[in-house]
Amino acid sequence: MSQYRPSRRTVVTGSAAAVLAAATPVGHAVASPGPGGPGGDGRHRAWARKTLREMTLEQKVGQLFVQHVYGSDATTPDQRNVPLYGVAAPADVIRRYHLGGVCYFAWTDSVRDPEQILGLSNGLQRAALGADRHGRGGPGRGKGARVPLTISVDQEQGVVTRIGPPATQLPGSMALGAGRSATDARTAAAITGRELRAMGITTDFAPVCDVNVNPLNPVIGTRSFSSRPELAAEMVRAQVRGYQRDGSVSSSGKHFPGHGDTATDSHVAFPVITHSREEWEELDAPPFVAAIAEGIDMIMTAHLAMPAFDDSGDPATLSRPILTGLLREELGYEGVIITDSLEMEGVRQKYGDAEVAVRALEAGADQLLMSPALQKALPAVVAAVESGRISRRELDAKVTRVLLMKARRGVVDHPYSDPARLASVVGTPRNVAAADAITDRTTTLVTNDDGVLPMTAAGASVLVTGWGATTTKTVADELTAAGATTTLSTTGASPTDAQIASAVAAARGKDAVVVLTMKAWDTAVTDKTRGQQKLVAALQASGVPTVVVAVRDPYDIAHLGDVPTYLATYAYNAVAMGALVRVLTGEVEPTGTLPVDIPAADDPGTVLYPFGHGLRY
Repeated sequence: MSQYRPSRRTVVTGSAAAVLAAATPVGHAVASPGPGGPGGDGRHRAWARKTLREMTLEQKVGQLFVQHVYGSDATTPDQRNVPLYGVAAPADVIRRYHLGGVCYFAWTDSVRDPEQILGLSNGLQRAALGADRHGRGGPGRGKGARVPLTISVDQEQGVVTRIGPPATQLPGSMALGAGRSATDARTAAAITGRELRAMGITTDFAPVCDVNVNPLNPVIGTRSFSSRPELAAEMVRAQVRGYQRDGSVSSSGKHFPGHGDTATDSHVAFPVITHSREEWEELDAPPFVAAIAEGIDMIMTAHLAMPAFDDSGDPATLSRPILTGLLREELGYEGVIITDSLEMEGVRQKYGDAEVAVRALEAGADQLLMSPALQKALPAVVAAVESGRISRRELDAKVTRVLLMKARRGVVDHPYSDPARLASVVGTPRNVAAADAITDRTTTLVTNDDGVLPMTAAGASVLVTGWGATTTKTVADELTAAGATTTLSTTGASPTDAQIASAVAAARGKDAVVVLTMKAWDTAVTDKTRGQQKLVAALQASGVPTVVVAVRDPYDIAHLGDVPTYLATYAYNAVAMGALVRVLTGEVEPTGTLPVDIPAADDPGTVLYPFGHGLRY
C-alpha cells in the first residue's frame, strides 16, 4: 500500500477521468476500433482466416512467443543463442520456433545504429517469411503459412530509451505531463513511431499507463505521465494516436491493471497492491480505459498481485479474473494482451517457467514476452493444446488477434523497410527541432527564492557537478557554448566525503554552481544516495549560489532540506539538458508545471509542492 496517495476528491473532481468514466463506465464494454471497424477490416479478417487455416499447430503456438535474440544481424551465428534456443543464428531461431515476434535491446546487440537495426529487421522478416536475401518468396513458400514478425522495442523516451542518437531523443512521460500538452505528447509519439517503423520496428512498448501515486515507486516514477489519472489518461490517448495513426506502429499500454502504487520492483520481487475496486476505478483504470477507447493494439500485463480482483496470490499476468474477467469482459478490450517479460522475478516465484507460460495463456494472455526457457515453454504450450487444457478454439482466437494486429498496422503488406528512406526519416533536423521545442516546454522551476535564475552565462564562471558523467559534461558543454567558463567535477550517485570536499573546493571563487541529483530520495533502498544529500548541503553552505537540478524524479527536493533554487527535468538525456541550460540562461522561459505532488519526506501526508506548481521568470 502506498505511503502517500492524493485524496479521491483531488484526483477525480472535475477530471477528464470522470468525464471518460461517465461516457464509458468501468464494467461496460468498449470496442477497440481499427481500420474498417473493430479488429480490422474485412480484408484483414479474410487474410487472418486463410492464414490460420494454413498454419500447423507448432506455427500457431510459435505466434504466441516474443523473444529476444542475440546478434546484430540475422545470419551471423551468435553463440549466446545456443543455450536458449539450440541454434546460433538469429534467423535460425525464427525458423525453428516460428516466433510471433522479437524484442530488441542494446545488451543483445540488436540496436547499434539505424542502418544496422534496419538490416537486422529485414533479415529477421525474411527468415519469418521463408524468403531469400532479396526478399523473394514469402507467405506460402514451404509447409504451412509464413507470417511476418512483430518487431518490438521499449522506446518510451526519457529514462527508458533503447535506441540512442542519431534517432531523435524526446522527453519521457513525466516530462510530457509537466508540459501539459496533448499535442506535444502526440507529436513525440508520432516522431518516435515513424522513426521506429523506418528501422523495421513495428511495435513500441509504450505508453506507460501507470499512475505514479507513490513517490517511492522504484520502477515506474518518471515513466508515468502523472500522479493524476485524468492527466495520465489525456496523455495516453494522445500518444496512442501518435504511435498508431501517425507513426504506423502498434502501441502497447502497460502495465495492467496498474503498477503506480508500489514501492516494490517487480523485476526483482513481487509487489502487492491493495487498492479496493473503487480505488482502482478512480486511480488506475482511467489511462487504460482511454487507451482502449482509442483502439490500442496491445496491452501489457503487470507481475503484481491485486487482491481486490484475485485473492489467489497469483500475479495479474497469471490471473484469469484480471486478464479475462476485468480486461476482456468488463473493459471490453479486443486487442492483443502480452505479458511483461517472463524473466522477471515477480512472475517466477510460484511456478516453473514452462507452467508459467501455460498459465499466462489460460489467464487470457495472447503473447508471452521473453520466456526464459523457450525450449521447455513452447512444447508445454503445444502439449496443453493437445490435451485440451487450452482449447483449439481458444488458441485460434489468440492467434487471430495477433494476425489481425499485424495486418492492421501494415506489417503483412509491408514487412520490409526501405534503406533508401532511412536518412529522410530518422533523426532529421525537423524532428530534432521539434524535440527541442517540446522539451523546452517541460522543464519545471520549483524554487527560485534568491533570484539566482536566470543567470547570465556570458563571462560567468560556473562549476557543474553531481550525478552522471555524460550528463554533467553535456550541461557543462552547453553552458560553455552559451558563453560561460565551466569547471566539471562529476561525483556520481554515491559521492564520497573526499569527492564532496573536492567539489566544494572547486566551487570557491565561482559565480555559480549547478549540481545534478538523480534519485537522491531513494534512501529506502540504500544509504548511498545520502552522499548526494550531503553534497548539496555542503555546496549550499559554501556560500556560492547553487542551482540544484533533479534530472530524474522531481521528489529529490523533499530529501535535500532547504533548497532555494531547484529545477526538475524528469530525464537526463541530451535533449533535456539542452532545454535545462536554455532555461538556466533565460533563453527559454520555464513553463513546465509539476505533474505530481511532492510530499514531505518525513510526513507523506504533507504536500510541499503541489500538482500544478511551477514558477516563471
